[in-house]
Amino acid sequence: MKLEVFDPAMCCSTGVCGPGVDPQLARFAADLGWLQEQGVEVQRYNLAQQPQAFVASTAAKDALRQHGEQALPLLVLDGAPVSHGSYPDRDALARLTLAGLVPSGSALPIADEQAGGCGCGPGGC
Repeated sequence: MKLEVFDPAMCCSTGVCGPGVDPQLARFAADLGWLQEQGVEVQRYNLAQQPQAFVASTAAKDALRQHGEQALPLLVLDGAPVSHGSYPDRDALARLTLAGLVPSGSALPIADEQAGGCGCGPGGC
């Protein structure tokens, strides 16, 4: 199982760059680390640093064409988009990727809110 995360343009994906820390990005980075410990292959792409990954991905191109940058962050599981517009929490990530390990009856909301910044101060990093 492979989860690809297509992040908006930002200086880093950890949330600890620049003068301020973005707790949402720090939490998400930790949650992706947890997913990797569960055996999920995770690849993360930053629009500012790896635009070629966005060009190479049909799912990313389609999402950007349809929603613009509001589609980011975009999560693609085994080639299929599963979430866009915000970073899901650990429970949602587990439901997306580890369906057999999560109690049934839990519905996964598909996020559609625009993501926040990378924690960098005004003017970027």
